[in-house]
Amino acid sequence: MLYFHAMIRKIFKKSNKKTKLDAFIKKYKIPREFLSVNRRSITRGLMVGIFWGFIPMPMQMLAVVFTTPLFRFNVPIALAMVWFSNPITMPFMYYIEYLTGNFLLGMEALHVELTMHWFKSHLGDIFLPLYVGTFFYAIIVSIAVYYGVNWLWIKSVRHEKRHQKRKDNRNKKKK
Repeated sequence: MLYFHAMIRKIFKKSNKKTKLDAFIKKYKIPREFLSVNRRSITRGLMVGIFWGFIPMPMQMLAVVFTTPLFRFNVPIALAMVWFSNPITMPFMYYIEYLTGNFLLGMEALHVELTMHWFKSHLGDIFLPLYVGTFFYAIIVSIAVYYGVNWLWIKSVRHEKRHQKRKDNRNKKKK
């Protein structure tokens, strides 16, 4: 368990290609926050990417890009998080969101058939419950991930500092 806490931060800090990244940022005049690897930038990127990943819409990645001026986050992380909703996971996600939306609205769910004809003829009936459930999960899960990773990152830093302090104390005693 202790290894996991230390690993969270190291995963994102591992890349040491500063010179290439700095040249790229300077050449294209990209704000540093959009590519930086620090706690705030990573956790915000996770939050934004997961939020847009839950929304059933085309061009989710474009929505991430348009969100960048509002939150200033690590854009590659956010773009990667959008892909957790992919053709394999989408039907399950959207069905659960639809059922949750019906529950929250106090409506009865329709029997869903996975045919284009059924969706075209029932789009008006499923639209509101789907998006109510969608925003419920998008907000709850993205905020939970933001605070969870933030907490793990801080815990990892504290663990590393304690470990380093113990190591320094052992080295002082040996001298």
